[in-house]
Amino acid sequence: MGIFSFLTQELAIDLGTANTIIIHNERIVVDEPSIVAIDHATGKIIAIGKEAMQMHGKTHENIKTVRPLRDGVIADFNSAEQMIRGMIKMMNPKNRFFTPSLRIVICIPSGSTEVEIRAVRDSSEHAGGRDIFMIYEPMAAALGIGIDVTAPEGSMVVDIGGGTTEIAVIALGGIVCNESIRIAGDGFTADIQAYMRHQHNIKIGERTAEDIKINVGSALPDIDNAPQDYNVRGPNLMTAMPIEVPISYQEIAHCLDKSLSKVESAILAVLEQTPPELYADIVNKGIYIVGGGALLRGLPKRLTDKISIPFIMAEDPLHAVARGTGIALKNVDKFSFLMR
Repeated sequence: MGIFSFLTQELAIDLGTANTIIIHNERIVVDEPSIVAIDHATGKIIAIGKEAMQMHGKTHENIKTVRPLRDGVIADFNSAEQMIRGMIKMMNPKNRFFTPSLRIVICIPSGSTEVEIRAVRDSSEHAGGRDIFMIYEPMAAALGIGIDVTAPEGSMVVDIGGGTTEIAVIALGGIVCNESIRIAGDGFTADIQAYMRHQHNIKIGERTAEDIKINVGSALPDIDNAPQDYNVRGPNLMTAMPIEVPISYQEIAHCLDKSLSKVESAILAVLEQTPPELYADIVNKGIYIVGGGALLRGLPKRLTDKISIPFIMAEDPLHAVARGTGIALKNVDKFSFLMR
């Protein structure tokens, strides 16, 4: 880029339902929850990311917290644009006088419709992007965990994010077959909320359900290094009196069973569509799982037992997609055939 390189800033953005990660110069510079707090009267952003997350579920009528992405796609166009703009500003808050033009590689779910893709592109352009490239999440995940996506052999990636689970078979620099289902981290959180309501008669919010998932979330009712029971406090639905309930990982494994079975069915559906030569490669290499949902205790073992192909958890599964997007940004010319 030479002498004018300072005029253009290159960013890789993993715009996730739960978290947004921005990479600049191969370094993660922003890693924040995808949430904004808005002043109801003026429509202006009060807080973004972690600060807004602390307000979530605790606001009064003049403030509302908004998660601009639902099921992996933009649900609130205006909030998404302001969130992207605000997170880009977080990188260089001191530089207020000069705004460089942005070259952005941004990842999108593989099941996105043209309208959903257009919404991401428009939001990025309104937030200051000049050159916008898009890459599908499973492809970014494969790059991020070090798979040679251009090789003439099959690789399978399962990305369990916040809003969607992306399952794809990749070979020769393209997606051979894929499935994108809207059952992922947010769905697991909703399952826990419903379970606590029906089973224990206790009302809990999204943040408490997320804490339960992190502390005692499990995919199997029998695991090594079992976590301690997690105490949950909240109002009794019948009496509104405060109660405290200890929750074990076995209960959460039972509560998430139905959603995890749907993920297993989707993986089997993709394997059914896979050409036999690539299927043989996948059986030999195993299936890689990435994304925040991959951190659920016992998940690789459950999937391996069910599908009889080894499931390998990627190193640092939370940032695999973001890292892959960063690699795509660094090699835009080399990987231009992967971009949209």
